[in-house]
Amino acid sequence: MNVWSANFQELYERHLCRHSQFGINVIHLASVVGTYLALYGILYGLVSSAWVLFAIAVPYVVILASNIPVRVFLVNVAFLGLFFAVFLALPRLPVWWYVMGIVVFYKIQAWSHKVFRKERDMTDFNKKYQKGFVLFILLSIYELPILLCYLFFGKRDWCA
Repeated sequence: MNVWSANFQELYERHLCRHSQFGINVIHLASVVGTYLALYGILYGLVSSAWVLFAIAVPYVVILASNIPVRVFLVNVAFLGLFFAVFLALPRLPVWWYVMGIVVFYKIQAWSHKVFRKERDMTDFNKKYQKGFVLFILLSIYELPILLCYLFFGKRDWCA
């Protein structure tokens, strides 16, 4: 497991073990967007500068550029552009709303696993991708591109 040189295809295949259903991917994308809005809302509330927000996005995009397929990268960059346009257009809320948002979007994401229960064996992936802080960081970085890859280019992977 290496954040700097991840095997995107392997991460995507791991994702499909628990997230092959279309609905769970849509809910997870909504949760990721909500969490991003909350995290950026907290940061923006603390520093009040849009430049800091973009400064965080630049290393993220650089990491992705060398680790995900070009077409997924382009969709991811377009998505981030849209995200920032929406974020900057939204009215600012008190920071505590954003903190609550993180909890709410986490709960929505966790709830979706109770509704969409289709799973495949993850034994081989669990040996390589052991739960813990490194996996958390790895998935935090690559979850958005994985979801966008699934929704834009993974139609053959969709199941009911």
